[in-house]
Amino acid sequence: MNRAAHAFWIDSPGRGEIREVPLSAPGEDEVLVRSLYSGVSRGTETLVFRGQVPESQHAAMRAPFQEGDFPGPVKYGYLNVGVVEEGPKTLVGRTVFCLYPHQTRYVVPASAVTPVPETVPARRAVLAGTVETAVNALWDAAPLIGDRIAVVGGGMVGSSVAALLARFPGVRVQLVDADPARAKTAEALGVGFAPPADALGECDLVVHASATEQGLARSLELLSAEGTVIELSWYGDRKVSLPLGEDFHSRRLVIRSSQVGTVSPARPGRSYADRLALALDLLADPALDALITGESEFAELPALMPRLASGEIPALCHLVRYGEAAA
Repeated sequence: MNRAAHAFWIDSPGRGEIREVPLSAPGEDEVLVRSLYSGVSRGTETLVFRGQVPESQHAAMRAPFQEGDFPGPVKYGYLNVGVVEEGPKTLVGRTVFCLYPHQTRYVVPASAVTPVPETVPARRAVLAGTVETAVNALWDAAPLIGDRIAVVGGGMVGSSVAALLARFPGVRVQLVDADPARAKTAEALGVGFAPPADALGECDLVVHASATEQGLARSLELLSAEGTVIELSWYGDRKVSLPLGEDFHSRRLVIRSSQVGTVSPARPGRSYADRLALALDLLADPALDALITGESEFAELPALMPRLASGEIPALCHLVRYGEAAA
């Protein structure tokens, strides 16, 4: 018997709608999940909403349960927390995280959901996908005790990296952002803050997540000799210019990309499931609530997304609430 759910679709660049979608009963080794919350990652999702995914990256940028194709119509998203209503007895009634788009109910393989620890509130658990990105970045970066570190770009990913670095012993961590409002985020996470012009230099490591060429250039300036920039930004279809002249070579600077689509080669024994489970465990820290900066009902998404994409609503992670009426 088919049932119905409702999902947010990007009908065309800059325009979204809520559609009724068919929902089949779960088969063997599948689960039916009722959404409690989903998260809008303002960086990647607004690029998708604006239709700015380069054609060369259409395959690489597909979300695990995406339907449709870029630039649209497409159902996109990857931060969902819900309750298992049907499926294996070990999962029924459990709160789970899944890399699923914005939809009231959905059916996926049981292996696609990860139980949320009892120490983590369901609303905070929507951050798991972004904290997983931060975990992978720090596996790539391999910070050491006593390192001087800057995180340039205080968006959702950069703030997640800063939050994890705050737990490292003996490190100097500074969140660097042009928006002075990010000072409150940094304070909540337990790290320092500075605008780009006032950032502390002589850094052993800079994590760049501003998605601007100015931010990447400033990241290079902040490094000490033989320092490393870990590049986490994704620029969509924009080209980026870099100042690789002057003392770039004589100082032996390094720019290294980090991409969540693969598990860091620095951790060859870890799986995607291991990485996500670790991210969920780390979300027991209430300081990470600072990354959720707004919330709306699911029915408001068609009107909300253009305002997030334009910057009219400043946000790190915007929380989407689901009620029984929307199902």
